[in-house]
Amino acid sequence: MTRVLLAAAVVLGASLWATAQDVDSGPKKGDKVPALSVYDATGENKEKTVDYVGLRKDKPTVYLFVAEGKFDRPIFRFIKGLDEAVKKELEDVYCVAVWPTDDEDKQKTYLPKISQYFETTALTVSKGKDGPKDWGINSDAHLTVVVAHKGKVTARFGYNSVNDTDVPPVVKELKKVAKEKKKE
Repeated sequence: MTRVLLAAAVVLGASLWATAQDVDSGPKKGDKVPALSVYDATGENKEKTVDYVGLRKDKPTVYLFVAEGKFDRPIFRFIKGLDEAVKKELEDVYCVAVWPTDDEDKQKTYLPKISQYFETTALTVSKGKDGPKDWGINSDAHLTVVVAHKGKVTARFGYNSVNDTDVPPVVKELKKVAKEKKKE
């Protein structure tokens, strides 16, 4: 009986550990950042369709992809925490949060309602719930984060479960990128 319980605990623990692991999502480190045509609902280019990668060029930028139907309080806290860290600690870094969706009108109406909580993050809409095809967004990822500098991916993070405690590794990467920029 004890062996059966122990085996069950090991299997359960392994499956819980596996579901909490990061998800492989987004372009790989070192890849060229693909174009990103989005409708900007709240950012620097409010109510326009723009290519943020083209606009940001070589500037440090973090792109966040929120899976359709997965935006919840923990993802909100993550984006808010990242937004605050960028505002406080990182000059010239910009956040672009992307909501890939099949219902663009719904997101275009919704995102301005939550924009009051973000100061350095553009809330944008991308056509198609699977995200821009060249970005390799994994449908299992609730949130994909891509850090870019000089047109290249410097880091990526894919999450099934995320909250504000996951912000520090992203900020660490952004600080590294910002430090490189200052050396130029």
